[in-house]
Amino acid sequence: MQNRRVVVLVAVLVSTFALPLSLTGASVALPEIGRDLGADLAGVQWVVNGYNATFASFMLATGALADLFGRRRVFAIGLVIFAGAGLLASAAGDVLLLNVLRALAGVGAAAAATSAGALLANTFQGPARTRAFSVFGMAIGAGLAFGPTIAGLLIDFLGWRAVFAVPALVAVAVLLLVPWLPESRQPHAGRLDWGGTVSFTAALLLLIFGFVQGPAYGWGDPRIVAAFAATVALLVVFVRVERSHPEPMFDLALLASPRFVGICLAAATVVAVLVPLLVYLPSYLTTVVGLTPSSAGLTLVLLTAPTVVLPLLAGVLTRWVPGSAVIVAAVLTVASGAAWATVITPTSGPADLAGPLLVIGTGIGLSIGLLDALAIGSVPPHRAGTGAGMINTARVASETVAIAVVGAVLATTTAGQLADPGFTSGLRTVLWAMAGVAAVAALTVAVLVRRDRQRARVERRSRQRDQPGLGEEAGSERRRS
Repeated sequence: MQNRRVVVLVAVLVSTFALPLSLTGASVALPEIGRDLGADLAGVQWVVNGYNATFASFMLATGALADLFGRRRVFAIGLVIFAGAGLLASAAGDVLLLNVLRALAGVGAAAAATSAGALLANTFQGPARTRAFSVFGMAIGAGLAFGPTIAGLLIDFLGWRAVFAVPALVAVAVLLLVPWLPESRQPHAGRLDWGGTVSFTAALLLLIFGFVQGPAYGWGDPRIVAAFAATVALLVVFVRVERSHPEPMFDLALLASPRFVGICLAAATVVAVLVPLLVYLPSYLTTVVGLTPSSAGLTLVLLTAPTVVLPLLAGVLTRWVPGSAVIVAAVLTVASGAAWATVITPTSGPADLAGPLLVIGTGIGLSIGLLDALAIGSVPPHRAGTGAGMINTARVASETVAIAVVGAVLATTTAGQLADPGFTSGLRTVLWAMAGVAAVAALTVAVLVRRDRQRARVERRSRQRDQPGLGEEAGSERRRS
């Protein structure tokens, strides 16, 4: 039994490291891909956006499939799709084919990621489960943190195709462990929410299409206008489907909790700052500053390393400071770091960027693990799984849209070249916008959390009036805790 637990942990952690590596690694390779395949900016943006869009769209659906048909089976299928698409992508000679394969890899990554979490939860119990998920979170952070560095080294020594081949080969190695993984499924798994899945996926893809192709086609082009209009229509359909479905993929009833909404907003905000910088800052450092891909990747460690170390510190801080206060402070820290980063110039080196990148990374590191705990704690225990799925969907969807929006701004300021003139001013505009959005989000989270406390206080007083003895019991219970 102990050996099986070790196999599960190794398989889950190795695959979990490879999945975000495929995202951040691809971002470092974008300039090389564009030059080698003769692709414009819109074309190479889909290398990242296609992967992220399908990953975000299929997370909840593949999680439901894992409950229905078995976590090990869906985990293996996801790895096969991810590995096969990655190996084919490493041999692609056309950017359109590369983008299709990247979108397919995102589907496989979604299946593997959701099943991996379920495998851990089913294998470990009690304190062991807590420790396993702590390491699981660190693996995700490590994949994001060191992806650019690893990708830069791969590009320098083996070329951009290795960025797709290496994670695929890692997935193949994990597949060798699948026969030793335990199978499990939900005893009373519900039906798949196909209406919600299709409408959400289509809306997200059309929204990204509009932002990515808008600078190339023109914002008034009928195709772009139609894409945005269809996005709105599909989101309306999605809301109606979710309200009427007996087992919705996105439980809109949870949005009645101001605290839960605030936590989801904070989670969406921090990744909307982090991930676009991971995607586009390497391009700036290589094409404008003149760094090699490996040097650009090493520079980004200043931004990402705190996400590996600081989650443990956030847990310690909550012994003395409310978790919601730590989150608000963390989002404000991200805002201040983004504002500071606007000092960037074509002559900026790692030393010049160290301060702002470390500040942004500190804010993200303090929030990244705490957000999940607060989100799950904000919903009833029997809906914890749904709450976790919703905050993860909010994260991945927001980072996908943020990448597309930032790409649209940079494509407009650089005339689709991702080079100066225009890259520096466009990046500064993006950073100021990130700082403003993060500052407003921090204020909004603080207001929502305060409103939730006031509502809970009113409900408690109402219960005390209905049941006079309840106030004394509640007070006694609070003193004991």
